[in-house]
Amino acid sequence: MLDYLQTQLAAAWPALRVTRAANGIQALALIDELAPQVVFLDIQMPGLNGIELAARLCQGARPPRVVFTTAYEHYTLQAFEHAAFDYLLKPIGLERLGRTVARLKEALAAPAPAATPDALAALLRQLGVATPAPAPLQWIRAARGQETRLVAIDEVIYFQSNDKYTSVYLADGECLIRTPLSRLKEQLDAQQFWQIHRGVIVAARHVAGTRTDFRGRLHVRLKGRDEQLVVSRNYVDLFKQM
Repeated sequence: MLDYLQTQLAAAWPALRVTRAANGIQALALIDELAPQVVFLDIQMPGLNGIELAARLCQGARPPRVVFTTAYEHYTLQAFEHAAFDYLLKPIGLERLGRTVARLKEALAAPAPAATPDALAALLRQLGVATPAPAPLQWIRAARGQETRLVAIDEVIYFQSNDKYTSVYLADGECLIRTPLSRLKEQLDAQQFWQIHRGVIVAARHVAGTRTDFRGRLHVRLKGRDEQLVVSRNYVDLFKQM
C-alpha cells in the first residue's frame, strides 16, 4: 500500500517530498522531527493506528493537515470530510487523489490551516476515541553553530534560559533551542525534570546532591560536572529530603 500511494502521489504531485513510516510509532517520531504540513494516515497501522496517531497530533498548536486512508466504509466518512482535511477510500484512484492534492495546494497557499486541533478532536470524539493526555517531550531539534541536531530528551543534563533562546546542556556541549523555558516546562515530564530556578530546569537523573554556601543559598551538584546550579528559594522544598 505504501508503494502504491507513493507512486500515485508522484504522479499527482511531482514536487511533493515524501517521507515514509513503517508504523504509527515511527510516524509519530518522524512527524515530531520533520514537522510536515501534510500527513497521510492509514487507519490500520501497527503500533499506533491512524486514529490514535491523529489524537496525538491534534494536541499540537499547529497540527498538519491530515488525510486519512481507509478500506472500510463503516467509518464515519462525513465526519472525516468535515473534521480531517480529507479521506481517501481504498483503492485510491488517481483522479480522486488529484482532487485531494488540488485542495491541499490551495490550503497550503492560504494563511490559515484548513483543519484545527478542535475539529480533529471533535472527529475523534465522534468515533469514540479519547484524546490522550499530551505525552512528555521525547526529542528536541537544537542548533549548534550551523548544525541542527535531533537530541533525545534523555541526553539533556539541564536547560537554562538564554535571552530569546534556551540553552540545552549535554554531555558533549551546549545547543540552543527557540522554545522559551516556560513553554518547555509544560512539555517535560515533571518527575524527570525539576525546575530549580526561574531560568533553570535540571534532569533529576543528573543531580548528585546539594550544598549550601556561606550565604545560605542552595546549590545543585551535577554528576560528573564541575558547574553547580543555584536553587531559588521558591524551589528549595524540592530538596528537603536530600
